[in-house]
Amino acid sequence: MAKAIMIQGTMSNAGKSLIVAGLCRIFKQDGYRVAPFKSQNMALNSFVTKEGLEMGRAQVVQAEAAGIEPSVLMNPVLLKPINNTSSQVIINGEVSGNMSAREYYQKKREIVPEIKKAYDELDAQFDLIVIEGAGSPAEINLKDNDIVNMYMAKMAKAPVLLAGDIDRGGVFASLVGTMMLFDEIERAMVKGILINKFRGDKTILQPGLDMLEDMIHVPTVGVIPYLPVDIDDEDSLTSRFDKKSEVGLIDMAVIQLPRISNFTDFNVFEYAPGVTLRYVKSVGELKNPDMIILPGTKNTMEDLLWMRQNGLEASIFKHAAEGKPIFGVCGGYQMLGEKLSDPYDVESGGTMAGMQLLPAKTVFAKEKTRTQVKGRFHSNLTGLLKDLSNVEIEGYEIHMGLTQILGQKARDLTVIEEISGETAQELAGMCCGNIYGSYIHGLFDKDDVAKTIVTALYKEKGLDYEVLSGLDVHAYKEQQYDLLAKGIRENIDMKRIYEIIEKGV
Repeated sequence: MAKAIMIQGTMSNAGKSLIVAGLCRIFKQDGYRVAPFKSQNMALNSFVTKEGLEMGRAQVVQAEAAGIEPSVLMNPVLLKPINNTSSQVIINGEVSGNMSAREYYQKKREIVPEIKKAYDELDAQFDLIVIEGAGSPAEINLKDNDIVNMYMAKMAKAPVLLAGDIDRGGVFASLVGTMMLFDEIERAMVKGILINKFRGDKTILQPGLDMLEDMIHVPTVGVIPYLPVDIDDEDSLTSRFDKKSEVGLIDMAVIQLPRISNFTDFNVFEYAPGVTLRYVKSVGELKNPDMIILPGTKNTMEDLLWMRQNGLEASIFKHAAEGKPIFGVCGGYQMLGEKLSDPYDVESGGTMAGMQLLPAKTVFAKEKTRTQVKGRFHSNLTGLLKDLSNVEIEGYEIHMGLTQILGQKARDLTVIEEISGETAQELAGMCCGNIYGSYIHGLFDKDDVAKTIVTALYKEKGLDYEVLSGLDVHAYKEQQYDLLAKGIRENIDMKRIYEIIEKGV
């Protein structure tokens, strides 16, 4: 039986996911077999396991920090918002269906046996499980049907550390208010307070911590500073979209679609010296980048309509006419084609014209494709990125549509040689001039892919580029997890944490 500890937060974006990742790395460093767990996640950034099952990327990050293979057991319920009132519900990595918020609210307690089964399997395999809550555990209108906060803590018999974000202000009020809204049993389960994202002099903060303990009778076990680590964050809460920086030698623009998903695909370009990766959502923000990326989306048709209405589609046409590269991934790839059809109402239903930049048509299917893939770029690519020819690739596919090349004008972009561990020989994606499209997420992370693209963009501007050679994305991530663990270890009372875990509830 594993020991457990749970991190809850006074609100969304209190830093729960990173704290869990940091603790997973610390426990790994200390010699424990540790796994993360979040019973229910709501995110559009998802991942496909080697078994072909879908899970939230936050738990993938935490598994990486723990040094273990990501498993859908770590995130048995994933909600992928379709619009403001409904989501695609994924249980144990497979699509259960689309539900409105009310439908899901009424049915989610029926999912509890699946959550318990997943947790029990982890419980049998590991020494420690670090559980993450969601949002605020004190939403009094939702507590009756809670399956992710105190309900989960009780199920796992896990002591709770309550985290508050001091960077936004109001941390003492949010901590005291949360404790007041707990019932007596819930309050007794909270064994420590974490102040997160602190900037300043802790001696000035100390009187407040003393008064806080007098009010809620729970000790503060850590004051974690604002840590400058580069680790994938949750989609709805990311600060990447808000970065404002001077454009470097190379300007890459990602269209910030309303339902953007898996934008972590492009993080690797942020590591490249001289490259600026910007997220843009208007013609004024787009300006004149060296390359445009159309990312994945949970609703291809509605997001294409959004671009059509706000003028971004016309600006992309101008960019394409100038011969500059455009790369579409997943939903972005589907948009680049000639036609989109949704006969089964998977998205919006009906048929609409695509951007006509690739000779292809997409039909949305009832079943979702979920696979891990390995292979290489085709040997005979065209356009500015032709040096990608034969470069090895690795990633995963998550999509509802099937895309077909029309006519002879386009060329195949990639050759898939392994699908979910099985040998294959399948052509995928396409390119036509400087327009490229692929379903593969994680495409740019493998070895020389990002380097080759950035080098081509440098050459196009008459510049030399050698700085990125040898970049190892895996090694970079490992370094960042170690930095996160170091920052947390140095600022919380780990001896007290181990005592809390050992004593339990």
